[in-house]
Amino acid sequence: MIFTYNKEYVGDVLMIIAADNQGAKLAAERKGRVARVYREDNGQTVAWNIFEQSDLFEIAERGQVFLTDEQVVILNQELSKEGFPADLVNDSQPKFVVGEIVDMVAHPDSDHLNICQVQVAADKTVQIVAGAPNAKVGLKTIVALPGAMMPKGNLIFPGELRGEKSFGMMCSPRELQLPNAPQKRGIIELADSELVGTAFDPAKHWQG
Repeated sequence: MIFTYNKEYVGDVLMIIAADNQGAKLAAERKGRVARVYREDNGQTVAWNIFEQSDLFEIAERGQVFLTDEQVVILNQELSKEGFPADLVNDSQPKFVVGEIVDMVAHPDSDHLNICQVQVAADKTVQIVAGAPNAKVGLKTIVALPGAMMPKGNLIFPGELRGEKSFGMMCSPRELQLPNAPQKRGIIELADSELVGTAFDPAKHWQG
């Protein structure tokens, strides 16, 4: 679940992305300050818009924001008050973390993609399909996990690339909009000493 807010450019609206719409046609229903956006084909809720957000609580950040459990309780109370199911679940885990490629094989249906097994925590490895020319086993890099919002606003969801499942994205300095990022393809390369699962910190992980 992704929370995003930009009062200056969008207005006083908290946008909550709950699922990937997968290109399906969408519809919306509004009750009071709450609007539910859903797929027409199956009724799945893909997003919520909370209008006049600052009447509920202030949000100082812009772009992707991370709420406290108490703030999510307030949002669920608002949904319930308007007759919607109160099913927002807070996820405070970092979405950009240090990962290490522990296995890599060529994609069977591509001449430039690789299927990588990437360790993103001490007890978690995910599959990521990537085309970075510098990807190799043992490389540590920054991984955007499902639920991440990239600096340009695109969202990371589980998906497939040419028939192979992918659960995140290994990031280049340019994609992370780091200062003086090389304008070429290639994921960020971190020191071997970096600890897998550590939350991304631009000041620590980039000296561009």
